[in-house]
Amino acid sequence: MARAIMLQGTGSDVGKTVLVAGLCRLVANRGLTVRPFKPQNMSNNAAVADDGGEIGRAQWLQSLAARAPSSVHMNPVLLKPQSENGSQIIVQGKVFGQATGRDYQRLKPQLLGAVLESFEKVAAGADLVIVEGAGSPAEINLRAGDIANMGFATRAGVPVVLVGDIDRGGVIASLVGTHAILDSADRAMISGYIINKFRGDVSLFDDGIRAIEGFTDWPCFGIVPWLRGAAHLPAEDSVVLERLARGGTGALKIAVPVLPRIANFDDLDPLRAEPDVELVFVRSGERLPEDAALTILPGSKSTISDLDNFRAQGWDRDLQAHVTRGGRVIGICGGYQMLGRMVRDPLGIEGGTLETPGLGLLDVETDMAPEKTVRNSAARSTEYDAPLAGYQIHLGITRGPDCDRPSAIIDGAPDGALSADGRIMGTYLHGLFASDAYRARLLQSFGLSGEGGNYRESVDRALDEVANGLEKHLDPRWLAGLLG
Repeated sequence: MARAIMLQGTGSDVGKTVLVAGLCRLVANRGLTVRPFKPQNMSNNAAVADDGGEIGRAQWLQSLAARAPSSVHMNPVLLKPQSENGSQIIVQGKVFGQATGRDYQRLKPQLLGAVLESFEKVAAGADLVIVEGAGSPAEINLRAGDIANMGFATRAGVPVVLVGDIDRGGVIASLVGTHAILDSADRAMISGYIINKFRGDVSLFDDGIRAIEGFTDWPCFGIVPWLRGAAHLPAEDSVVLERLARGGTGALKIAVPVLPRIANFDDLDPLRAEPDVELVFVRSGERLPEDAALTILPGSKSTISDLDNFRAQGWDRDLQAHVTRGGRVIGICGGYQMLGRMVRDPLGIEGGTLETPGLGLLDVETDMAPEKTVRNSAARSTEYDAPLAGYQIHLGITRGPDCDRPSAIIDGAPDGALSADGRIMGTYLHGLFASDAYRARLLQSFGLSGEGGNYRESVDRALDEVANGLEKHLDPRWLAGLLG
């Protein structure tokens, strides 16, 4: 089996995803065959793997970094939150079922076999597998039956590097505290640690390194600063939306309401990267800005409950006023469903509410159905006669008169809907803004130049930039051992 290393964090959002992606690109640039792996992920940002089925968007990005085809086995267990305490469970790319948090704890031991099977498949033919943990091994209340961190590492025999985020403060305590509360078997799996997101003079942390070593005997494998390239990579978790900076301060303001179960919000990254676009993420308690020319309703894991929340915020009135002023609206996936006249869920797939009126901006209605559409798709915009490439992950069938004006042709079939005046558009296609020709023509329709460049190439350059930064700041002896 291939050699493997696992990055675990002292907490969530310490930068593990970017570090794994950067290491995958660094190793791939050395000519080795490297593969990413994450036993368990929790995210509503999903992707369609090259072999079919859903994986976390982060593992799709890491496979791109590794210059490898993406596979459902790179993320064998994906949890997609759809309520305050319940998630849809995806196992090896397919829907396994739904469970509350407590019920899932009982399910985890049953899923370990699938995790280990997928790990073997990913490792086959690879020189190195770089594994990403989830959350933190310090959550010892979840250690029984764990498949995401030490439960996997100990069963698969994969050594662990602990990642601490110095930017949030308390990094010495978080590393030493993790050492203190792990049992001896789990503690023995940790070979060292990395300090991430450092600002300023690294030498000022020399005493910190000595203190951590004194408490733990763990070596430091590097102090990684804020890497500029990371800002150009898709974010994995919706928690990142709380601190996302706006896009440029150009002529076009685009409003995006942040829904509780927002999904696949990385759809918006290509627009956020445009210098002439100001992308405004509207949080709970805020109003949709009156000077926005375009409002985008993003995807949702729970269309009906997010639609109810949309109304509770008063955004339905704001959106109607936006349209009355001449503003335009794009709805993607769940956002498209919300734009219609009615959303029905007769089988209670999303929860207890069986139907709710939509926003009435498109003359369509949606019926939820148990069959889930999951596929990568080639398409063409009917609005701009521009090629599109993206993916579909959705439940539900949408029909109505406005579907006679499809917004796109996907895999040879009509998709989505346009209002009679062309100002309201809905589609099931994720990733459409990453299609450069479509994005350019959309921006040109607002009077902009639409010359933002090749978005996918910019992501690839960012991965190389992150890899170069890691090569500069990580311990060369540790890297040499990693590269074999």
